[in-house]
Formats: sequence, C-alpha cells, structure tokens
Amino acid sequence: MKYKYRFDHEVISRIVEPGAKVLDLGCGTGELLFLLARRNKARVEGIELDDAAIYACVEKGLSVIHRDIDSGLAEYSDQSFDYVILNQSMQEVKRADLVIDEALRVGKKVIVGFPNFAHYLARLQIFFLGRTPVTPSLPFKWYDTPNLHFLSISDFWDYTREKRLQVLAVHYLREAGEVRVLPNLFARAALFVLTRQKTN
Repeated sequence: MKYKYRFDHEVISRIVEPGAKVLDLGCGTGELLFLLARRNKARVEGIELDDAAIYACVEKGLSVIHRDIDSGLAEYSDQSFDYVILNQSMQEVKRADLVIDEALRVGKKVIVGFPNFAHYLARLQIFFLGRTPVTPSLPFKWYDTPNLHFLSISDFWDYTREKRLQVLAVHYLREAGEVRVLPNLFARAALFVLTRQKTN
C-alpha cells in the first residue's frame, strides 16, 4: 500500500530542491523529513522536544536532536542550511519572533507553515456559537491546545513587512489543494517561503 503524505508535506517537497540541506524545527515524528530524504534526496536533520516523537524519528533512520527550539540555535553557524522548516510548530513556541529570527540566521530560506485562525469556519463558530473554534485545521479544545499564538494569514503578512522579510513564495492551503481567492477567509493554513531582505 502506498503511503499518502499530508498535502502540506507534498507542497513543501515541491519547494525544496533535490539534495538540499534541511533542518526541521519541531519535526514531530519525522514524516516530513522522511519524505524529503526519500523523494528529494535531501540531507535532513530535525529538532524535537517530545521523547516519543524522537523515538519515532529514530525508527525511521532520521537524525534528530532533543532540545527546545525556544532556546535558540546557537550550535548552528550562519547560513548552514539551505532550508529551515517551521511547519505547524511556530504558533506553539513561546518566543516565535526569536525562533523565526534564528531560523533566518541559520537557513538561506525558511519555510513557515501555520493554521489560519481567520478561516471562515472559525469565524462562524465564534460569531454564532460564541465559543473558541474547533475545526479540522484547529482540532484542539481550548484547554488542551498546544497553540500559544493565534494568528491569521493577514497577521503574518503584516509581520513580514514589519521585519522587512522577503517573501519568495506563499501557498494558501485547503484540505487537498490550494486556495486562489480570499485566502485569509478560505485557506485552512499557509506556507510562506522567506529570506532576509537584501539591503543596498
């Protein structure tokens, strides 16, 4: 039986060039790293805090370091990776600004993926039910959610402008495809490809 990868992982695998050196921050059980190593022949490494997830990565033959990405990436030199990935983990860290800054330091390009808290289903639940939304892209109840930062696509665009980051590409995602119209309303998640803006 052929394994079916998540759609956001498929999109990331199309972004990453063959043979690229990749660091995944908050890599979880390693499905994305495994895909990139297998399909893209990428040289992959992960950072993860959860012990059970690390064991799952090791079983896949992946190289993973046990540490909290909130503490920074001091052990890595500048521009030592072609890509640093923060997919579905940026909104869970305490110091998102520091983590993104460090990712941009050690990576030539950074892929940031996050759920869109302004999706219309979330808006409808807040408006009509008056409750914290639970949707396919936001599946957690308020009392057990790992998310510390509740941001929308528009919020992140504002962030890139404020920090003067260059957006190389952006993908607005739904369940199994991309959204072309009104992404802040209809996209369940977004993937931004960032780099430091070159100054003259």
